[in-house]
Amino acid sequence: MATAMGDVWCTDTGEAVYRSRDAVKNFKIRVRIQRVTSTAALSHHLQQQVLSQQERGIIELDTFVSQTRSTGDEEELVVGWQEKFFSQYEVDLYQTESLCQTPLEKQYHAEIVAMEKSRKRKNQRIFSYTDFDRFTNWEEVTQNSTTFLADRMANVRHRRQERRPIDTNIPKTRLIVWEPSTEFMKNSHIVNTSMQTMHIMADLGPAGKLGLKENEYVLCTIRADSNGVITVKPDFNNNRGPYRLETEGEKREVWRLYLENASAPIHSEEKQREQLSAQGYEYDNLYVNFFLELPNSWSSVPFQSLSGVTQTCRTRTLGKDNVAFFSYPFSFESFFRKEDESEDSLPKWPVLYFKVLSLDFWQRYRTEGYGYLVVPSSPGYHRVTCHTWRPLQTGTVAELRRFFIGGAPELEDISDVRIPGTFKGDHLSRFGFHTQTTGSVTFNLNCIQHARAFVDANTLKKKRQTVLDQLGGHSQQGSVYNVLGKKLHFSNFKVLIS
Repeated sequence: MATAMGDVWCTDTGEAVYRSRDAVKNFKIRVRIQRVTSTAALSHHLQQQVLSQQERGIIELDTFVSQTRSTGDEEELVVGWQEKFFSQYEVDLYQTESLCQTPLEKQYHAEIVAMEKSRKRKNQRIFSYTDFDRFTNWEEVTQNSTTFLADRMANVRHRRQERRPIDTNIPKTRLIVWEPSTEFMKNSHIVNTSMQTMHIMADLGPAGKLGLKENEYVLCTIRADSNGVITVKPDFNNNRGPYRLETEGEKREVWRLYLENASAPIHSEEKQREQLSAQGYEYDNLYVNFFLELPNSWSSVPFQSLSGVTQTCRTRTLGKDNVAFFSYPFSFESFFRKEDESEDSLPKWPVLYFKVLSLDFWQRYRTEGYGYLVVPSSPGYHRVTCHTWRPLQTGTVAELRRFFIGGAPELEDISDVRIPGTFKGDHLSRFGFHTQTTGSVTFNLNCIQHARAFVDANTLKKKRQTVLDQLGGHSQQGSVYNVLGKKLHFSNFKVLIS
């Protein structure tokens, strides 16, 4: 940090990487620049003093501020993702129709003519270069590329991935190249992720003399790829001091730069859908260990993982509860097929077993609760809250052991939280088994079902309700397997564990 006339500059101009599940088109950034002149610097210094006095009720600031600001010395603009704002140079250039050769230049000509007629230009100094403009291409080409990989990566954004047919003649035993050649390594050592870039610029020339290319300066560079990763350089100010911009030439003017995230916040309903909760547990730093059990006649895609563990999450206080938000996605695809077509035989649905644990500062873990969830038999969106319990060992010694050294009684088989699917007897006794009710875990379920009968237009309306009723175990009429064609494809089941 450096100080001058009361200014505290932010010198960290490195890039910041963000990840968003929202569409990048909703991204907006607020940019503000302010010229630092001798008068403006003195004004800013005096304003800070007056503000401190105003808090004590000594002086009013309104008239003072209105007399010290100039429209040519300060500008603020909200820029959306790939939103085009023209510079004065572009306005002068594209106004002449004969100079516009490409379709993009002709489009810019039409937009500038319409803007000049309506006299609704929002910007003077701040403007943008989108991913389609020449500046973005030139800026990447002029970067120093010292290696072959850097040269290849610089051109990745401009290259479209070609959909090549899979060569079925390649032997599967040679999928791994144990002795790759130099050319093979050069061609393969690239992550070809499509990326878009935009630059937010400013014309920092003297007032009344805007439109010179040498007075254009990059304020902010934003990149976004198809995976939802957004890179901002420099980062938002985030209550830090402004960035310092110094022009070149005889008059070295200094400008303040402020960057702020202006994207619309998530609605409360959308936030509630994403932020699911685990609450009511004794200790903090929770994580969930889970696995999916497929009953008989069910199968899954080969090499598909049916188990997992979430990240460790700290709780925060909401009302009277301590709530942990995981937002952990989990999906699987499974198939149902049964040869037995007897009327009394109904399919059993997959069961998701889970265990909630806590981890403390000394890396001691404690079992906080067990629970299970039967996958809903109907497609669509479901929000389910499952209450949990844990085995309890009575006595003071057991409680002291749990508090000081961690650990607790655990189930040898997690499927014992309900009647296990492998149990074949008539009676299951748990007499003398002590448990304690703990917290609850909430799931978001999005289920999609496929079957051949669903696409048969003649039987669709007649038998859809019968299919769903029988799968849920509410009807004994008809043969569910005849309707399903002996196969149910249960896919794209997504779980958001909270």
